[in-house]
Amino acid sequence: MVRSSVAAVLALALGAVAKTVSYDFNVTWVTANPDGLADRKVIGVNGVWPLPVIEVDKGDQLLVNMYNGLGDKSTSIHWHGMFQNGTNNMDGASMFTQCPIPPGSSFTYNFTINQNGTYWYHCHTDYCYPDGYRQALIVHDVNAPFINDYKEEFTITLSDWYHEMMEDLSKEFMSLYNPSGAEPIPDSFLMNDGQNRTFSVEPNTTYLLRIINTGNFIAQYFYIEGHNFTIVEVDGVYTEPQEASTLYIHIAQRYSVLLTTANTTDVNYKIVTVADQDLMDTIPSNLQLNNTNWLVLNADAPLEQAVVTVATSDDLVPFDDFTLVPTDGMALLPDPDIQVNVTVYMVNLMTGYNYAELNNITYTAPKVPTLYTALSAGDLRTEEVVYGEYTHPITLAHNQVVEIILNNGDSGSHPFHLHGHNFQVIQREPPLGPLFNSYLDGDPIGYDPDNHTAFPAIPIRRDVIVLPPQGFTVLRFVADNPGVWVFHCHIDWHLASGLAMTFIEAPELIPTHVQIPEDHYAACAAAAVPTVGNAAANTEDYTDLTGQNAQPADLPDGWTPRGETAMAFSVLSAVLGIISLVYYGLADLKHRPKEAPAARESSEGEVAATTTEVTKQG
Repeated sequence: MVRSSVAAVLALALGAVAKTVSYDFNVTWVTANPDGLADRKVIGVNGVWPLPVIEVDKGDQLLVNMYNGLGDKSTSIHWHGMFQNGTNNMDGASMFTQCPIPPGSSFTYNFTINQNGTYWYHCHTDYCYPDGYRQALIVHDVNAPFINDYKEEFTITLSDWYHEMMEDLSKEFMSLYNPSGAEPIPDSFLMNDGQNRTFSVEPNTTYLLRIINTGNFIAQYFYIEGHNFTIVEVDGVYTEPQEASTLYIHIAQRYSVLLTTANTTDVNYKIVTVADQDLMDTIPSNLQLNNTNWLVLNADAPLEQAVVTVATSDDLVPFDDFTLVPTDGMALLPDPDIQVNVTVYMVNLMTGYNYAELNNITYTAPKVPTLYTALSAGDLRTEEVVYGEYTHPITLAHNQVVEIILNNGDSGSHPFHLHGHNFQVIQREPPLGPLFNSYLDGDPIGYDPDNHTAFPAIPIRRDVIVLPPQGFTVLRFVADNPGVWVFHCHIDWHLASGLAMTFIEAPELIPTHVQIPEDHYAACAAAAVPTVGNAAANTEDYTDLTGQNAQPADLPDGWTPRGETAMAFSVLSAVLGIISLVYYGLADLKHRPKEAPAARESSEGEVAATTTEVTKQG
């Protein structure tokens, strides 16, 4: 997508007038082949894929009438990065703020956008958006500090891509045959939902690039050969200009950069993206980790492929976003009123599947959407118990300063997103860059509130932060947005396996801030999802959670009769296997068995916890 700054300048001269931007979405299956390697079904809108880029001006009202014509799959739309202040029911997160929209149902999203910058929209129901249901949402601002500094702008989306449907891959992921929790490996990587993209530019001219990772799993490095660029926005927050040569963009993160092209038309410059291979358990020999797209200054010059030799992420040194400074100069928030201290773990539970936990809780959806519980619970809406044990609920008082201490007991990085807010990033170890994987050789390192470096006076704010492998990050925000907001890892495999928790913010104010439209209730009725009651759908006693959806039990510390029986059969199978190997080996077996891929190593480390630590200050 290309937009000229002339229109923005004209709007500035005439004075921007808020308007209503309307869309009718008929969501259906279509067929696509974005990497040229395999046809597959994808989720399209009005018979077309990729989906439309939504562009609005700050102050506009966005109205999207959505009809679910998929036939076999429920859906929703989350407006990623939108605060939805006063419109919590439009956030689009199924079973948090609405019911999943079943096939044959309609649902209207209607809210005013009083923000600016680079966002995106995507499905927030089960494994939905990696099947193609995602696209950019751009909010133009005639008062942006860099509005007169560029000629045109380009929106660039990066994503990983799977040839198989999510419903099939999800069964392989959450399976007894995948106890390590190894995530499915993508088949390719896309730019603007395709490959070999070109962007026609002029020499010695400045452009605004809006870059969004709309993928499911893999972070990507981004650079342009022969060019540096200047960062001016992250996740909707304008920043003081800082020069960079390489970006590390994890799932759901966004950057806007000003790029001045070289003063030559001799060559076309390579836009290079490199997938973060450290996130993958195995790397298939046919998977192309790096891709080349081009800034075209000369249509007659060749489009050459970049030569990339990357052994590890240490070979690429990205800009550290922790050093960015917002242009509004918002100072470090004061000491918190409440601290939420949680640690990421990847664990096996009694089902034999691998789950993700924050402390000892793997998010399990309630029977009633959490927002609807808040609206129906009366005076009990301020009590965490009504929202269930396994939604991992934390109630926040209005305007409290909240500090999230997020430790990582896992050897992989995690992009954590908070709905309804952005947050100050006041501490992160190790830093983004060459030391990013520096803790992998030992135990996880947890945050020590009594021993840390000084917090920045004006911290960067984002709505997605990268939690380093076996490291930590510390975040602060003000609970000034009454509603139900999810805090979760944006790797969809991890969200589906439980890496999420729920903030119920100013619950006593929610009834005066949120009104549920009739079509939202109608979608719930069509999906047979109750809209009153506690997490267990109990309307008689909101403190009685009997029958709530519960996570699987923990594995016992010692042996159980069931475990002893399983071990006996395992030993017997092993003995029979050895006998078979010997027999067939002596029989001159022609085909040797292939070696199984190594499973992901995990460590409980020294930051273990059994419950969520919530500390209220003062």
